[in-house]
Amino acid sequence: MTPLPPTPEIAASTAGARGRERGAPAGEDARAVTASARSAPAAEGVAAAAQSMPAAQGAATATVPAQAPAQAAAAPAGRGALPAGFEPRTLLKRALQVIALLLVLVLVALLAPGLGEVREHLGDANPWWLALAVALELLSCLSYVLMFRPVFCRRMSWRHASRIGWSELGAGSIVPASGAAGLALGAWALIEGGMAPGRVARRSVAFFLIKSSVNFVAVAVLGAIVALGLWGPQLSPWLTALPAALSALAIAAILLLPRLGEGAPPPAGAGRARRALAAARRSVIVGTREAIAIVRSGDPAVIAGSVGYWIFDNAVLWATFHAFGAQVDPAVILLGYLIGQLGGLLPIPGGVGGIDGGLIGTLIVFGAPAAATAAAVLAYRVILFWLPLLGGAVAFASLRRQLARGRDTVFTPC
Repeated sequence: MTPLPPTPEIAASTAGARGRERGAPAGEDARAVTASARSAPAAEGVAAAAQSMPAAQGAATATVPAQAPAQAAAAPAGRGALPAGFEPRTLLKRALQVIALLLVLVLVALLAPGLGEVREHLGDANPWWLALAVALELLSCLSYVLMFRPVFCRRMSWRHASRIGWSELGAGSIVPASGAAGLALGAWALIEGGMAPGRVARRSVAFFLIKSSVNFVAVAVLGAIVALGLWGPQLSPWLTALPAALSALAIAAILLLPRLGEGAPPPAGAGRARRALAAARRSVIVGTREAIAIVRSGDPAVIAGSVGYWIFDNAVLWATFHAFGAQVDPAVILLGYLIGQLGGLLPIPGGVGGIDGGLIGTLIVFGAPAAATAAAVLAYRVILFWLPLLGGAVAFASLRRQLARGRDTVFTPC
């Protein structure tokens, strides 16, 4: 999981379609929008993954349902071709890299001097608590799929939503960029399946905002409650009130973002950078506006999915602590979770080392026992890697077969 700001990287696909309307080369606009996304502070964490996505191809494919029959017959020639970075060999290589890094962490815990207490915890692990942790992670993944369908297309079949959702989770477990790669892969699949690139761009921003906002709302509320002494251990205001205030500011900034407006369209003959900035701004502003509207509608699947994705993932960490006999206050786990997950921003395969170090350091600062924390986070990371990867591999294989056959009928355009 990744509690990061929204993503307009999928705006590259939208720009391809809009570029043709203006008479501009689709591929040129797509590359420009991807580059511009990096300049938007709210989208910087996700934009990096977009460069591997063949936006022009996706945009051209997605417009097929609205084209004349002759055009539609000619368009699917490249259908099913994977975007750069998502070929099976590349994904296998990345998976092996993450496995190797996890193995190094395990060997360090088992063999390095001075970690005897950590090894004792690992040797005394309660298998029932670990089994519960796996079940909780499964519930977190299912919550992701539950939220995915109503945000992008309520008429999409659950089977198709599961394919794309699990594929996104699997890609996110092995590719760095804090979940950006998963969203890029999902956008490609949606466009290949016939969804309009504009809707994909807007709803990708909305989906990432809704999913991420739960963390910030939780920190704002829980931080204030713990700071006031209403629940949890006595902690420094720097660890409670400050994160709560920063989270509240982040939420306020997102709510005010649509007031900036979409801006005027670039004039004919505008340069690549200007067109890119305009397209990125439109995607972020409109996507943010739609995210707010979706949340205000109170859709049960969206609310349950977004909260479930967050709370069940937190519960995995809670269960792994219990597996090693450590009783850590839930407030410490909930507050330490968001800050510790920021290590996933580091460009390390699967976030291995970044997330682990961030979680261990943050939880220890919040008062969790050091040895038990190291063991619990290690178990948490192994579960967080393997379960989405295995489920994502099965879903991705099914998704590729489906798109290769060009079976658009399984996806009702919205």
